[in-house]
Amino acid sequence: MPLNSISIRIKNRLIDLSTPIVMGILNVTPDSFYAASRVDDDHMLISRVQGLLDDGAAIIDVGGYSTRPFALEVSEKEELARLSHALEIIRHHFPNAVISVDTFRSTVADELIRHFGVEMINDISGGTMDGKMDEVVAYHQVPYVLMHIKGSVQTMHQMTSYRNVTHEIALFFAKRLQHLSELGVCDVILDPGFGFSKSVEQNFTVLRNLSHFQMFEKPLLVGLSRKSMLYKPLNTDPEHVLPATIAANTIALTAGASILRVHDVKEAVQAIEVYKQTVVAS
Repeated sequence: MPLNSISIRIKNRLIDLSTPIVMGILNVTPDSFYAASRVDDDHMLISRVQGLLDDGAAIIDVGGYSTRPFALEVSEKEELARLSHALEIIRHHFPNAVISVDTFRSTVADELIRHFGVEMINDISGGTMDGKMDEVVAYHQVPYVLMHIKGSVQTMHQMTSYRNVTHEIALFFAKRLQHLSELGVCDVILDPGFGFSKSVEQNFTVLRNLSHFQMFEKPLLVGLSRKSMLYKPLNTDPEHVLPATIAANTIALTAGASILRVHDVKEAVQAIEVYKQTVVAS
């Protein structure tokens, strides 16, 4: 399979995705599903970001609202406070880092782009939870991660009824891409939403059919890292599925993934390097 030639624009710079890149996860929440990804104080925050960058993360994705199943509601004020504090520290110590913010709230996205120069918005709701998100992204012209989900963070685990999960995700993408295009949003990254409103079996169906979404000619982001679709069939927990995560990410790479969103950056970078060598050699 040829390397993906798609690129995205970040602050007037084209980021070449002919070789896939890694997005490192930074959770400034007390209740994210994978404990090792949480940061509890400023020193830990700096250390975590330094480690992600040293290991090869091209983008740091900062989240202030846990989206694990049955997560508690977080107020907009609290989410903004968590993210603002983290971004102030990151911008001071790592001014050249490319920052994505994981939020579905348009006011949070707008505030953080304006005050901290956030380069990307990662919206787990795909614009379904806040109708003004599209306008914010269009106004600021930042890359937008459009993820598929049904329901809310609190109800998504009940929203797993599909006739054809791959087809329904594709239809969702098609409708949302048309609307975003009409608003002038060009840099859209598609995320099929592994672990969101999908059963374990449906998640694997989507992974099996991931190449289907290449028809949109947009970069594909996959977030498979240590998720329940991996640890439940293995009867284990998030702490013990790094090998399964690497395997799943490698499958995603062969299906056209451009961005791997992961907790373990070094391992993902190595998987990409092996994939690249194999594809180039072929």
